[in-house]
Amino acid sequence: DTLWDLAIAEVEKRENHEDDDVKPGEVWEKSILFMGNKNGGKTTIILRCLEREESPKPTLALEYTFGRRARRHNTPKDVAHFWELGGGTSLAELIRIPITSHNIRSFAVVLVLDLSKPNELWNTMESLLQVTRNHVNRILTKLEKTNPEVAAEIKQRMWNELQRDHPDYALVDPFPIPLVIIGSKYDIFNEFDSEMRKIISKTLRFVSHYYGASLVVCIFTFYLRIEKMNNISITKHKSVSVDPSKPLFIPAGLDSMSQIGPPPASDSDLGKITANTPLELWKKVFEKTFPPKSFCDLQNTKDPAQDSQYAEYEVDVMRAQKNQ
Repeated sequence: DTLWDLAIAEVEKRENHEDDDVKPGEVWEKSILFMGNKNGGKTTIILRCLEREESPKPTLALEYTFGRRARRHNTPKDVAHFWELGGGTSLAELIRIPITSHNIRSFAVVLVLDLSKPNELWNTMESLLQVTRNHVNRILTKLEKTNPEVAAEIKQRMWNELQRDHPDYALVDPFPIPLVIIGSKYDIFNEFDSEMRKIISKTLRFVSHYYGASLVVCIFTFYLRIEKMNNISITKHKSVSVDPSKPLFIPAGLDSMSQIGPPPASDSDLGKITANTPLELWKKVFEKTFPPKSFCDLQNTKDPAQDSQYAEYEVDVMRAQKNQ
């Protein structure tokens, strides 16, 4: 057989294997929640995923859209449910609406971090992931009583990306559902001082590896592919990219603490820092270079009633009369 014959056989084998558990006419569904910094580019990414040529609009609270795509010709179209959380961290409690016990087996989270605002990066990441993890854990606790097999399957899946012989197996704390971390506004980030870029890149690599997440830092030249709706995958690049001077692409489970290295600080500075966990140590080192800003997302949230894109003449007239 030629190389092409072998390649064709391998593809056919994978496709047939994928369809082993798919009944004829069955439609796969996948739900994805996009969250992250305000004005960080979440809507733009979703529009790219759906291949829609339209200008992004500001997200109001929690918005929903969907996409449909067939795996092959003359097959039912699978459905991808896209949820987008607006308001940065101010509306984090709305996360409980899209993530439920009914769809948790096919749910994934995409965290979009605005690299042009490094002083907000850690707070945004920590707040949103903590709220999401707490909510998912509450769902899993209930499932352990009502459907223990599903709960066990989800918990086991957390570790699928990390082999037991991985040197960091005991050092990480995988997120309970699939997680992708995206660093947006790479063009602005690329203008930063090289040392600043190195600190941000190493920190994102550590956080992603710690949570068992995939990491993508680029100028939106990637695509999320919904090939089979119980999996989320990123377009495969030729190789893993970890060079901080270039776009980063690291699928879950393919990084390691030894490759990432220690937190970017001198030995004397590290010796002065008191931390109970590696995550806390990286946080303190990162925030020493990029002190967190004391801000409230709600202060910058515009009144949607004054937004022209939500104008409804009859409603607005009645509201004006009431106000008067």
